[in-house]
Amino acid sequence: MDIHHIRYFLAVCETRNFTRAGEKCNVTQPALSRAIQQLEDEVGGLLFRRERNLTHLTDLGALLRPRFQQILDELTGVRQEASRFLCLENANLKVGVMCTIGPRRFTGLLAEFNRRQQGIQLQLVEGVPASLSQLLESGEIDVAIMASSNSFPERFDVTPLYRERFVLAFPNGHRLARNDNVAISELDGENYLRRLNCEYRDHLAGLCNDRGVKLRISYASEREDWIQNMVSGGLGICFIPEFSAVIPGLQVRPVIDPEVWREVSLVVVAGRRFSPAASAFVNSVKAHGWPESALAQAIRRTAA
Repeated sequence: MDIHHIRYFLAVCETRNFTRAGEKCNVTQPALSRAIQQLEDEVGGLLFRRERNLTHLTDLGALLRPRFQQILDELTGVRQEASRFLCLENANLKVGVMCTIGPRRFTGLLAEFNRRQQGIQLQLVEGVPASLSQLLESGEIDVAIMASSNSFPERFDVTPLYRERFVLAFPNGHRLARNDNVAISELDGENYLRRLNCEYRDHLAGLCNDRGVKLRISYASEREDWIQNMVSGGLGICFIPEFSAVIPGLQVRPVIDPEVWREVSLVVVAGRRFSPAASAFVNSVKAHGWPESALAQAIRRTAA
């Protein structure tokens, strides 16, 4: 059933005249009459009684008119929604963000993106790299920003954004507060609070084992705020990324011997076409001026 035939039918209903309906639809009267006849053939009965200058709806025409109007309205709505989506006037975007990434690194990006793309409704979905990877593959999120202690699978396109080192967090008055840096070998015997969602958890544990450092695991939690509050309360120490949002009462020092860094990246499915909203976000992320860590700045100044 041709949508143009439905439009012509509704125009005749409104004007009760085939000639005026043709003018309204920008088609000739014979072409409109043929289209109405084809529509009548499809529904199996007459839709109009044609009586010289007087055109009437048949009972079948009166029955189908509201249905045809609904079809046309629905199609018009679909076209309008598609147009708004493609023009970024009412588009939804889901961005996966690794739950261990500090929000202060993204505030500037999100503020600038919102200023430029006010028609995009952005939803942040937190998770660990494994769950974000699954959501990315299934199409439940459009892009992801995350890090991994191992290389990402080949099915993903990965764009590095910034690097940040790991630091050691401990409470005020701790013995390590006098140090400018903390070597992993100095941590032997400390109470340790395990961040269960840390993607470098096993890597850091391996570095401690390699150096004969034994930590007493006193607590473990998926909640970053719980871990930091327990550290601040004197229950132990923990490794955290440099750009984490640190609560008051927490001291941090860079980890050395060895230094531990992670690279935060923009991750998308290789070869997958972006929606206009996702494309706009990816371009904004790539163009954003990501601040360097203090150590990275010092290294760059030394090299210069």
